[in-house]
Amino acid sequence: MRTQPNIVGVHLVFEHSGQVLLQRRSRKSPFAPGSWHVPAGHLEEESAIACAVRESDEELGVEIDPQDLRLVHVLHYRNTAASTPRMQLFFRVLSYTGTPRICEPDRHTALAWHPYAALSSPLVDYTAVALTAIAVGRPFAAMGWAA
Repeated sequence: MRTQPNIVGVHLVFEHSGQVLLQRRSRKSPFAPGSWHVPAGHLEEESAIACAVRESDEELGVEIDPQDLRLVHVLHYRNTAASTPRMQLFFRVLSYTGTPRICEPDRHTALAWHPYAALSSPLVDYTAVALTAIAVGRPFAAMGWAA
């Protein structure tokens, strides 16, 4: 076996009264057009926490203190259409400053709170798996891998 690099995705889980904040991706998006997804981004030359803080500002216009992030789920995802697997990190946001809004209208067309018990459709497939796991306190899942 050889070492396999993974792309790291950082996802933000904003919760309020049993609901989670989702964004609808633009229909022109190359990834999951028209689907709902949590705010997220790819790790750049930074820590995962720094990425989460940066993405919250870029996508939603809110500030998060790094101390207000908790890793709640890791999803190891392999999409057969993509050559590089992904390690998806999901951070619960405990507190933030500002009001979430759409800051990248070319990438997102809607922003809304959705109950965990009735998540909107279409929802990015791995996001559905992760949110279901988070709702029951399961910290890890794998998707798209053979046993």
